[in-house]
Amino acid sequence: MSDLRTAEVEDLLKVLVEVKDTDTAFNLLEDLFTIREIRETSSRLAVARMLDAGKPYVAIEEETGASATTIARVSKALNYGAGGYRAALDILSND
Repeated sequence: MSDLRTAEVEDLLKVLVEVKDTDTAFNLLEDLFTIREIRETSSRLAVARMLDAGKPYVAIEEETGASATTIARVSKALNYGAGGYRAALDILSND
């Protein structure tokens, strides 16, 4: 277990896995994060989606307002990370 995967993180993971509807999930996000954090996090997911679709950085920057640094970080995580973005994109593609 990494240093990040503490008992508190395990509790958060358990809660996230058990949330079954978007209203409850949204309420949890509102309580846990600032409005800015929610917007930035959801923007990163949008960036991952666009990168996966092959959009160039400039188009992603213009459409999302994300910086080139953020886009590069998302790209690195999407291609070489733990697979979280890929799992999220797979979930979204099933909608």
